[in-house]
This record gives sequence, C-alpha cells and structure tokens, in this order.
Amino acid sequence: NVEAFEALPGRGVRGMIAGRPLMLANHRWIEELGLCSSELEAVMRVHERQGRSLSLLADETGVLALIAVADTVRPSSAAAMKALRSLGVTPVMLTGDNEATAAAIAAVSGIEEVRSNLLPQDKLEAVANLQARYGFAAMAGDGINDAPALAQADIGFAMGAAGTHIAIEAADVVIMNDDLMRVPETIALSRRTFTILRQNIVLALGIKALFLVLTVAGNATMWMAVFADMGTSLIVIANGLRLLRKPMVERLRV
Repeated sequence: NVEAFEALPGRGVRGMIAGRPLMLANHRWIEELGLCSSELEAVMRVHERQGRSLSLLADETGVLALIAVADTVRPSSAAAMKALRSLGVTPVMLTGDNEATAAAIAAVSGIEEVRSNLLPQDKLEAVANLQARYGFAAMAGDGINDAPALAQADIGFAMGAAGTHIAIEAADVVIMNDDLMRVPETIALSRRTFTILRQNIVLALGIKALFLVLTVAGNATMWMAVFADMGTSLIVIANGLRLLRKPMVERLRV
C-alpha cells in the first residue's frame, strides 16, 4: 500500500511504502536531489545511447534500481513524417526524454529538429516559440505532460487510444487510435473540405445571382426558379460527396 502518493509532472512519482519514502524518478529529478554519481551516470549513458528511457527507483540515501525502457517506433511514424513534409508541415519533436534517447527515436522517425529534456512548461514555451516562428503550430500528444502544449497550440491532436483524459480535454481533435498517419490525413482532409466549401459557396451565390439578373431582365421562368433553388442544393451536395473519395489518403500512405 502506498501512502502520501504524489505525481510530479516531468519528474516522476513518490510516496511512502511501509513507512519508507520511495520515488520513481527521471534523470533530471535524481540530479536535482543530488543522488547522482559518476558510476551511475556511466551506466545511464550506455542505455541512453541505445535510445532507452530511464526511470530510477530511489530513497533518501541513493538510487536502488535503474529501469530502462525502449520505445518501439511504430512502422507508420516515418511515413507520417514524410506525409507531413509533403503537405508543407515541418515536424518537430518535443520530448521529456534525454538528448541521446530523443536523437535515436528522431533518426528512425525521420525528424530533423528535436528538443529534449522538456518539462510541461518547456513544451508549452516551445509551442509558443514555434507559433512565433511559423505563425501557426499544431501539437500531437497523449500524456499529462503534453496537455499545456496541446492547449497552447492552434490545433491540438490527442492520440485518443492511449491518451490521458487531461490530454483529450485539452486537445481540439481526438485521433481514436495511435496511428500517426491520421494526423496528415486529417490535415489533408481539412484542406480539401475547405476548398470544396469555398466552391459550394461560389456555386450557390453565382447561380442565385444569375437567376436574379435574369429575373430583373424579365427572362426568368418557373423552371429556372426551381433549378436556382433545388438544383443548386443538389449540385452542392454532389460536390460535397467528393470528400468520400479515398485516393488522397492512399497517396499519403505510399
């Protein structure tokens, strides 16, 4: 049984077990507590160079155990980054992992710009800086540490299958699985929807304006009025149904 449990975003968790204070911490927190040593640093560097994330079990006297976890990069990640670049989007990795682990994951995923060792407030600040640089920034994430950045971004994508409730609440769009390809697909679909929306507005207003001119000139008929009303609606619906076509999505996956 754990008593006095506390979660510290960006650092780890701590609590009392059988009257003994224990913590499961990341490298940053262990350094802040002054529990690091040259021997421990040497062991951690070996794991970090292999792209592993580290958690350290410690008490008030020192580190008791090291847990190394290797993230498995999804096969679709590299394709998703390629698809984003084809859409004119520049992917940037924001992570709380150490620099070596982040660089290893970024290399496999095809991401060139990486910012590591970030706390939740650091991710929020990074998104704000990207907004200032590009004028617009989207954020995809699933954890508690991502929530502030998801809320700051112009559009936040929460990866819903594994996402925490706070991340889902902070995001604008929830992806109901963990396939990163859904992000470029959503962007491409949104752009196409906006294009068709503008086409429909122009079509509807254009046909109405043409009928109005014919009416003022005394050349309008009842059948023209029916076409201007019902015919325009049918044209707009038919044009909108083009969004159901899938070649656009399939091209992104190639």
